[in-house]
Amino acid sequence: MPGQRLFQSDPPPDPSHLPDSILDNSVQLDVSSLAISNVELDVIRKFRRAANYIAAAMIFLKDDVLLERELTFDDIKPRLLGHWGTCPGLTLVYAHLSRIIKKTNLDSLLVVGPGHGAPGILSCLWLEDSISPFYPSYTRDRAGLTNLIGKFSAPGGFPSHINAETPGCIHEGGELGYALSVAFGAALDNPHLVVTCVVGDGEAETGPTATAWHGYKFIDPAVSGAVLPIVHLNGFKISNRTIYGCMDDKELVALFWCGNIDKDLAASMEWALKEIARIQQAARSGKPIVKPRWPVIILRTPKGWTGPKELHGEYIEGSFRSHQIPLPDAKTDEGELKMLESWLSSYDPRQLFCIGGDKDTLDGAPYPDLLQIVPDNRDKRLGMRKEAYAAYQPLKVPVWTPFCVQKRSQASCMKTVGEFLKRVIEDNPTRFRIFSPDELESNKLGAVLEVTGRDMQWDAASRAQDGRVIEILSEHTCEGMLQGYTLTGRTGLFPSYEAFLGIVYTMMVQYSKFAKMAFETKWRQDIGSINFIETSTWARQEHNGFSHQNPGFIGAVLNLKAKIARNYINLVVGSKQPTSVWLDPEEADRHCIAGASVWKFASVDEGVDPDVVLVGIGTEVTFEVVAAAALLRKEVPDLRVRVVNVTDLMILGPFGSHPHALSDDDFDTLFTTDRSIIINFHGYPLDIRGLVFGRPGIERMVIEGYREEGTTTTPFDMMLCNGTSRYHLAAAAVRAGALFNSKVSCVAHQVASYLMHRAAKDKEFIYTHGHDPDGMFDTPVFEK
Repeated sequence: MPGQRLFQSDPPPDPSHLPDSILDNSVQLDVSSLAISNVELDVIRKFRRAANYIAAAMIFLKDDVLLERELTFDDIKPRLLGHWGTCPGLTLVYAHLSRIIKKTNLDSLLVVGPGHGAPGILSCLWLEDSISPFYPSYTRDRAGLTNLIGKFSAPGGFPSHINAETPGCIHEGGELGYALSVAFGAALDNPHLVVTCVVGDGEAETGPTATAWHGYKFIDPAVSGAVLPIVHLNGFKISNRTIYGCMDDKELVALFWCGNIDKDLAASMEWALKEIARIQQAARSGKPIVKPRWPVIILRTPKGWTGPKELHGEYIEGSFRSHQIPLPDAKTDEGELKMLESWLSSYDPRQLFCIGGDKDTLDGAPYPDLLQIVPDNRDKRLGMRKEAYAAYQPLKVPVWTPFCVQKRSQASCMKTVGEFLKRVIEDNPTRFRIFSPDELESNKLGAVLEVTGRDMQWDAASRAQDGRVIEILSEHTCEGMLQGYTLTGRTGLFPSYEAFLGIVYTMMVQYSKFAKMAFETKWRQDIGSINFIETSTWARQEHNGFSHQNPGFIGAVLNLKAKIARNYINLVVGSKQPTSVWLDPEEADRHCIAGASVWKFASVDEGVDPDVVLVGIGTEVTFEVVAAAALLRKEVPDLRVRVVNVTDLMILGPFGSHPHALSDDDFDTLFTTDRSIIINFHGYPLDIRGLVFGRPGIERMVIEGYREEGTTTTPFDMMLCNGTSRYHLAAAAVRAGALFNSKVSCVAHQVASYLMHRAAKDKEFIYTHGHDPDGMFDTPVFEK
């Protein structure tokens, strides 16, 4: 059964059992006092008719875009793509928002959750002439309209989905759920801006949206802008009712505890903006309203409003059948073709567009009277907002060397990073924020709280202090805010336990796609990177255990387009526990510039002519590599070992796969042409295998890493469980080196067996005493 049975179009919700008194909490507007003239209302209606006509035509027509003759099958596109159902509501919002921008000089961005509503948004952009400044072939005349309609969802035209190519867009909506959190991120530190966000009622069913409503609690109205959410309640998703569509007014008021506005959008917007201004004025005068009731508008419209009413005895308008293509067989069915022509004709395009041209209006252009709501100031138009495409503010990055710790000492890299970030916050008081899922201090970044507080406006200890740290136990909300903050020109940081970054994996991938298209869309200017810190790694989860061990986010970033990974999306993996510091600042600088180098201090004869190459990638596993090298120096001094450390995974890929990838000659110089390479990696071994695929000689690589083994145990037992301990590495090195060194081959089996015996004895000790043997993580000493 393709969808639910409907007994009427736009069915009303069943009444709830809530008391009528709940409606006292809604805002009752006096619409009669609204200062909007009949002339303005007529302009709005004409604008909407024109936008709806264009949106519907974009889905269906490849020719005869102004209905100047009877439609034929040849006028219909071979593939019908796009979602009609949400478009009428989007054009309604766009028209009213444009009117109020022109009337009040409002600064607003529009974030659109229903990304499939691209026809509705593109039609409005064309009407306000916000496409042609970026794409000269989309002029506001017959030629431009023909291009817009005919090329939509066709090669060389706009795709069926809002994306980075869409002027004014900072959110794609490909994955439903986080438009609202993106809007809150865009409003932060933009005190002049009201970010209007359309949330579809299907999108509102998602967990990310449900939590994002708490974003209000992190908006300090003294220093940030505001978000005006409009819940577009049209009742249906792709094949059945939405939850919101089945809620009556009392249930909606009980859910939001704010206004239920569905009678007059103009009055609702004026009311909402006055409420926002009142809240902001109080905060900016030093008398903030505690727990202000920020406005939200609930907009009820029929699904696919103004479209076909019925087809083959089934309801279309006010039904899930209008969600995508309401007349799916218009290309081949004579009846549906006639219905399409009748539908498009109902907008009366000859009253909206000048056909033939006259002295005042270009051929095919919209008549000037319906454009009277378009802001005269082009920079105020929703498609021309600088915040959406030209707002990047580079950070003032402090010199990092004063934060270095002494070589051969031990330190927590996260604590050290925390000291650095403290200075970043001091030097960038309005353009840097940390979005943390309640793990800032657990991840040893608490030093930042010495110079800033948390931004939580419902907490008396944090209210009105312009805190730079937002902590909420929702990775989705943190990621959405980070994206909105970054795409409007600022820089943010997302620290997290490694196991829980996977929660935002798809959000990160969606963002990477947006960033790729933005990079390829030449009119978009630079944006900062989004930055993740992955800590509390599997190697040191001694109190959380198996459930908190998952380094899979590393592979997710490795799979991204080469231009995106390590450019627009950065992932830093580090330990929060103290560990050895191997290099001084100058050595570390040269090492990180190279992305990998031979660690001469841990290598035999500084790494010259090795029998085997040991490679460490990651903090804890590199410690085991160095410890293995020290162990081998003592137990089998004839074995020649080269130790390599890698800080930039991208160098390992085949030459040309990434801008940082080593040439084949440089790869062979570093790792040799014929010796075994034993890699200890802080992620899944398959990530490295996939990365080096295509390199010559990869059959000589042995890759160790997380084997999905763990529990609440000691740090060294985690290494033993996953085969990444110094004993495992040293035994493998002896066996591999014996193939090239006859002195070693005479003792290889004996030494390797002894090393694995020591591993077994250490495990026995751990399970007997409940802790690692003493001195296990002391900085290794190399015997001469």
